[in-house]
Amino acid sequence: MASPAAEGTAALEKALDLLEAVGAAPEGLSQAELAHRLGLPRTTAYRLLATLVARGLLRRDPLRKVYCLGMRCFEMARQAYAMPDLAAAAALELRALRDLTGETTYLAALDGREVVSLERCDGAHSQRSSSALGQRKPVHCTSQGKAILSALGEAERDALVRGLALKAVTPRTITDRRRLQAELRVTAARGYAIDDEEIVAGIRCVGAPIVDGRGQVRGALSVAGPAWRLTPERLELLGPEVAEAARRVGAQLQRVRAPVADTVARALAGPWAFHGAHAHWCADTGVLYWADTLAPALRAWAPLEGAAPAPGPDGGMAEGPLGADRAVAGHDAPIVGVLVHGGAGGVTLVSGQGAVRWRPGADTPEPWPAWPSGAVVQAACLGGPEGAQPGAWLATETAEGGSAVGRLQGDGSIDVLWRFSEPLQCLRWRAQDGALLATVPDTGAILLMHPDSPGVVRRLVTVPKGSGRVSGLAFDPDGGVWTALRDGWSVVRFLPDGSLDRVAGLPVPCPTDVAVGGADGRTLFVATSRQPVALDMLANAPLSGRLFALPL
Repeated sequence: MASPAAEGTAALEKALDLLEAVGAAPEGLSQAELAHRLGLPRTTAYRLLATLVARGLLRRDPLRKVYCLGMRCFEMARQAYAMPDLAAAAALELRALRDLTGETTYLAALDGREVVSLERCDGAHSQRSSSALGQRKPVHCTSQGKAILSALGEAERDALVRGLALKAVTPRTITDRRRLQAELRVTAARGYAIDDEEIVAGIRCVGAPIVDGRGQVRGALSVAGPAWRLTPERLELLGPEVAEAARRVGAQLQRVRAPVADTVARALAGPWAFHGAHAHWCADTGVLYWADTLAPALRAWAPLEGAAPAPGPDGGMAEGPLGADRAVAGHDAPIVGVLVHGGAGGVTLVSGQGAVRWRPGADTPEPWPAWPSGAVVQAACLGGPEGAQPGAWLATETAEGGSAVGRLQGDGSIDVLWRFSEPLQCLRWRAQDGALLATVPDTGAILLMHPDSPGVVRRLVTVPKGSGRVSGLAFDPDGGVWTALRDGWSVVRFLPDGSLDRVAGLPVPCPTDVAVGGADGRTLFVATSRQPVALDMLANAPLSGRLFALPL
């Protein structure tokens, strides 16, 4: 008499046989056909099919009365290697390469010391390459594997190659480690790898690595077909096309990253502001300066060393790093800019028609020596060449309602270098490359300007209005550009090429400005606004107007 364990295993095998049979028949199979093919009693087939349908692994077509694979199978297949973004980004390029060549195209990823086929687009010929999805192959004898190896860092590549068992799969398989390393160097130099009947006799393949914006190797694209169609000469022509397709896939991966869900924005201790803005971290003093533009007042937040986060007073949310927030100075007009001079230089408050500088310990501010008469300032920042005294840059309103951007001169005039038809909201100097960046809320643009190229403006990125209005700018140590999305409940990070890299959600609808700082320079501070938030929305966003901190 069979044991219960043995009976359970037998039932599992029969269920798996049913799945495989249905999976091999795209048009579907009826219950009678399945029972006949697998030699199962009809009652057993019915019971197993009902269970598989209930679990979503199979579905029954009520019109044709046949069984097909269920959506749960596809969900599990997509999750198998946790790379849905890679498959989505590569889909169009796989089809384009197939249409270009007529041959089967593949997407593969590295898994240990093997490559795994993730996607396939079948070629137009009856005689074609047809490796199964999920099939695992050695890295040393496939174009996909060699392409991935060639793009890895030298230390990682050498460690992988040392651990490979270079078994001969065909007479053409490379089994000498030095020869393999030499071929990988050639592959890295030209950008694509060739499999010359090294894993399947009579099949040639050309592949290229997929590298994302961070330099991480995510996988490889390849084209495979019979050797008599894919001649060595044709492979050399197709190689650059495959490499360019892989490059385009890698570029897309930066934009399809999922939002970072594990980054929690924590409210900092202190009062809420009517309209918080103009956040600046002063590395010399370890203080975050910011303004409540409608109070109007300058405030300063400083962390308390060794303090741990604590429960917040609003909504039960955990507080961020403990610190003290204090009022530094009041002002007699709405604040449009805060200039932090560093050290004992103090802070300058900029309003639409003037500026005053508060120095440490002073009871009263001193006016800016020479200010442009009649100019309406929209935004301001400090910046200049490395080693030189930072100067003031201003965006002022034009008669047409746009903006003029230039350097403030010693006599109070402005050396205008750029003009825009729309008003700017924020100016920031990026010390890494000596450039000015600006936000344009009306169009969602972030603009890039170099003082050495007057009149030349590059549009770094355009954010759709449905995502929120760009507001504020900050730059992290890795070259990322951060901005807040007002009415978008989030802050976002863009890479230097303008592609979206990261989204961090906030518990408030109106973030207004961002600043990178903290003791290690790895904290993003976010100023927010309370004044424009509707009363009914405040019930769901009670922390509106508070400062927030996120770890980078």
